[in-house]
Amino acid sequence: MLPLIFKMALPSVVAQIVNLLYNIVDRVYIGHIEGTGTAALAGVGITTSVIILISAFAMIVGGGASPLAAIALGQGNREQAGKMLGNGFSLLILFTVLTTALTYLFMDPILLFSGADQETLPIAREYLEIYLIGTFFVQIATGLNSFINVQGRPGIAMTAVVIGAALNIVLDPIFIFVFGLGVRGAAIATVLSQAASAAWIIHFLMSGKASLKLERRYMKLEKKILTATLSLGLSPFIMASTESLIGFVLNSSLSTYGVIYVSALAIMQSAMQLISAPLNGFAQGFIPIISYNYGHKNIQRVKSCASISITFMFSFNLVITVLMMIFPETVAGAFTQDQALIAVTERSMPLFLAGMTIFGLQRACQNIFVSLNQAKISIFIALLRKVFLLIPLALILPGLFERYTEIEGVKGIFAAEAISDGIAAVCCTVIFLIMFPKILKTPSPGSRSAQD
Repeated sequence: MLPLIFKMALPSVVAQIVNLLYNIVDRVYIGHIEGTGTAALAGVGITTSVIILISAFAMIVGGGASPLAAIALGQGNREQAGKMLGNGFSLLILFTVLTTALTYLFMDPILLFSGADQETLPIAREYLEIYLIGTFFVQIATGLNSFINVQGRPGIAMTAVVIGAALNIVLDPIFIFVFGLGVRGAAIATVLSQAASAAWIIHFLMSGKASLKLERRYMKLEKKILTATLSLGLSPFIMASTESLIGFVLNSSLSTYGVIYVSALAIMQSAMQLISAPLNGFAQGFIPIISYNYGHKNIQRVKSCASISITFMFSFNLVITVLMMIFPETVAGAFTQDQALIAVTERSMPLFLAGMTIFGLQRACQNIFVSLNQAKISIFIALLRKVFLLIPLALILPGLFERYTEIEGVKGIFAAEAISDGIAAVCCTVIFLIMFPKILKTPSPGSRSAQD
């Protein structure tokens, strides 16, 4: 099981790390724009919440339909798996139209709600107007790549991401500095890069090399397929979209203390992504394995894969988080030369990341629930961290810190992230220890014993 997991997971890990370069490279170059780097970094950081929300819709397909396709393949039902892929593609088209239209119509109110002010609003609008042109490419690249993993072809999936990221790294400095387009240049580079990734994915899924092909006959939306996809995909959507919601809340709250704190948050969120991206890639590798074996009713392999995944994700998350807490100035220095911004980030990052030390437990357990088609549990866990804990704490703690302690209110916002991460990880682990054995005693959805 161990070699299989790493064979499936390593290309996905590489793909996630490379994909992260879209945001990291943009922010590094933008942060070094002479004269306006700090404000530009804040402006683009504000758009991150909107971009995450748009991408979250793709997770309904990538995180909902693809595990169900893997379970169907494990049961030998290739037609069902094909319908999951075809209906997922049609859903992504609908999501493209919906998200693009609404964001263009309400762009300024959304950005102002995200924490934009007179200085950062024009920058944020400038970036987002161009980024939205590539919404379809984002939906395809994010939503359909997991179907390549389902077919046991993680190398192909990795190549799709690497092509886009490599192109982005090359085009960013050309458009930003050589052509002098600033943040607009960063957006153009990202759109072109995502288009290249999407083209690669579509080409493979419609070629003879794909064992599970994207076929027109399966693209007609079916109520039963949509219900199953939306039910399971709601959890990954909530996981992603609540990140966006938190961005709205945190940016809006921090903007009252100054643009420099919004810029610091953009750097610290990038640091968190450096931790989460490899773990998301690892999850993309083991989810098809667990789903397939659960559908095939090979419970021992499910247990083995789950044990290895939890151990690896917890250990990796802990080590990387602690290193960032010890050397925050090194992380901040990669994004900016502004010494004041580096100093703020250095003071804030250890507190901000404290709860992340054990968060690898939640990342592993929650993805295992998704792979086992446990939609209700996954949704609750997704809501717990961000909606039930972080948002209330981020709104309450700054006032409490200022009223009853000598601690700055801004630290209450960063403490809210740490507290919610820690509590959520503990709760998720307890739920997993209780529910996992019970789930394995029940037949997989769609199996003969489940239907009898």
